[in-house]
Amino acid sequence: MAKAIKKVYRLTVPEEEQRKNDLSEVEDALIKNKKAILQTLEIMNHMQEKGILSLLNGLFGQGDKVLDVAVRAMDKPENTNTLKNLLLLLGTLGMINVRQLEPFLLKIDAGIARVAEYKDTDEKTGYLDLVKSIKDPEINRAITILMQFLKGMGQETEPYEKTTQDTPEKRANQTKDKTME
Repeated sequence: MAKAIKKVYRLTVPEEEQRKNDLSEVEDALIKNKKAILQTLEIMNHMQEKGILSLLNGLFGQGDKVLDVAVRAMDKPENTNTLKNLLLLLGTLGMINVRQLEPFLLKIDAGIARVAEYKDTDEKTGYLDLVKSIKDPEINRAITILMQFLKGMGQETEPYEKTTQDTPEKRANQTKDKTME
């Protein structure tokens, strides 16, 4: 019958051998990521040439003071409103369907190109000229597009609005209406 093991001896790797293993592992990682490391060093070199690294070094060295100044600047009402407006604008831009917007923008660009080519003359456009121009297919198409755009702008959008632009008077009237019910 075998004897029970009472002591377990751990194998210890000498410090020098462990150092060689670690160095070999680092060399392998360097060789494996050579391209990324060289690009990173190139970026760092450009940052050093432009003084960005010195700026970052100073920024991190004085981090508390810089953070304090930034917080005080952001605490001003106009800056807070700017941030709110920027976030609202970004949210609104995210709702725009670019595929639907592209043809409209191309038409605007074509209209701008026509205006740029137009030679300003003393010729005046009369009422009859306007009525006759409606028969022109391009003008008729543009008027139709403009009318559709204006209909879209006129439609009710309150259910889609993310913010309310209530004035203090409007809020007071709403409060009065609720209390009367």
